[in-house]
Amino acid sequence: MFTLSLLALSALPVLLVVAFVVRAIYLLYWHPLSTIPGPWYAAVSSLWITTHVLRLEQCKTIDALFQTYGPVVRIAPNKVAFCDLGASKSVYSRFDKSDYYKSLLTNDNDHAMTTLPHAQHSIRRKAYAPHYTPSNLAKLQPEIHETTSQMIDTLNRLPGNTALDTLSLFRNVALDIVCASSFGFRLGAVNKWTVETEDSLSVAVSDFPKRGILRSAVPKWAWNLVCKIPNKRLQLLCASDQIMAEFISARVQEVSAKLDAEPTIVAPTVTPFLFGFKTSSTPSSSRSASPCPSEDSSFVDADRSYLVSRLLSSKHLSEAGAVSEIMGHVVAGTDTTSISLSYFLWELTRRRDVLHKLRTEIDAAMPDASVVPDIKVLNKMEYLNAFIEEGLRIYGAAPSLLERVVPSQTSSNKKVQAVCADGLDLLGYLLPPGTIVGTQAWSMHRNPAVFPSPDTFLPERWIACDDSEEEADRLARMTNSMCPFGIGSRICGGKNLAQMILRILLVAILRNFEVDAAQGTDEKSMDMRGLFCTSPRFSENSH
Repeated sequence: MFTLSLLALSALPVLLVVAFVVRAIYLLYWHPLSTIPGPWYAAVSSLWITTHVLRLEQCKTIDALFQTYGPVVRIAPNKVAFCDLGASKSVYSRFDKSDYYKSLLTNDNDHAMTTLPHAQHSIRRKAYAPHYTPSNLAKLQPEIHETTSQMIDTLNRLPGNTALDTLSLFRNVALDIVCASSFGFRLGAVNKWTVETEDSLSVAVSDFPKRGILRSAVPKWAWNLVCKIPNKRLQLLCASDQIMAEFISARVQEVSAKLDAEPTIVAPTVTPFLFGFKTSSTPSSSRSASPCPSEDSSFVDADRSYLVSRLLSSKHLSEAGAVSEIMGHVVAGTDTTSISLSYFLWELTRRRDVLHKLRTEIDAAMPDASVVPDIKVLNKMEYLNAFIEEGLRIYGAAPSLLERVVPSQTSSNKKVQAVCADGLDLLGYLLPPGTIVGTQAWSMHRNPAVFPSPDTFLPERWIACDDSEEEADRLARMTNSMCPFGIGSRICGGKNLAQMILRILLVAILRNFEVDAAQGTDEKSMDMRGLFCTSPRFSENSH
């Protein structure tokens, strides 16, 4: 009996190898996806693409596959990537998300990004969508201008030619703005940055996407072990979800208590803040000139609608659900803004011709460096708009693969059933139900058929040369291929706020300061690395 047991044990490795080989042969030659081009090792195991995820190279790796194999590639046994505008319309109009997004749960609850079913997301979106309309965001300009003023004042106090970490600065600026927009709360992250103090919420917000990527790449038991490693920095990363949850829960409870006490609490009449960076005197600004509440209070202003008040009034969200939703919005709107704006300035340090054109337009629209033009004025600035579009094309902060699942015939959505009765026809390849499929902005934005000289930063490509129909078609093709905030019905709800912040901060900086690259900031250090969001290579070991 003992001898037989030893023989069985010694045969186990052989059996495992045989099983792997048999499975690999099936995946390569008989699996429904076997006809889709791609490297053979990607077809037999997910380990290959996972290693590129952990090395922060997924975007570039998939893009290289497109260059080699064409617009449809198999990147894992059950995962297919594509680069095609027409196909993206089918996939991103009604398909549900993959389980990957569950690694980004906040406070162990769903939010808009992690709600997989399309129908459930539509219900959730209705709760927050009115907050991000241009008309409502226009009322929040004083909050954005106040934070911008603090940033400008902070930079003015620095000695000339001071090198600074713009990723950290802009993350704190964006966090202050998002907190003000979400619950009218003055966080003061910019002030903490001024005295070289790390704001714990700012660090947690930056760590959270890294936490999600790591969680998605390792088994649950391995993640639990990682969180027990006695390393302070690693433990902060693991606790980033809890840190955010505690802060935002406190803010939501404050507002909820006030709403329970009195349905509508109107802010007291106050004198507008007089600060160095004054708000514009346009009608939309003057309507909402009262500042945020003090740091130890929150209120719901009758003239403003903060995100928290809309979520708490939704019959589809509990208080815990509102907390998780706001956590998702804070994460989505903070590092992404910081990363894109930092890259915008980096590009301007290399392209003095673009800087000159942009600054000429800004100076004309903003004769007083201390007066922020109304957002309606900024939205009409032709070269600024072209610069923002080109910046988001090349330096969009979320260029990664957006995974969806080919639905089964039992899908509750009849329109999906009609499109995918037997699977998805993806550019001539049949993808069976359950296949994970997706495209990425990184590749869509670098398609030379749509964007000639795709690696060249050229804002002029977004400006019509004439009124011809051909020129209109060219601009339409580029616009339709842009997806820096996602694609289809699951596009980022905070898109309008993000673009508003980028415009205001960019014109404020360029109107008040010269920009130049610090020593050591070069092509190598600014090489874009991909988590769910991108970041420069130099930031990988920093906060």
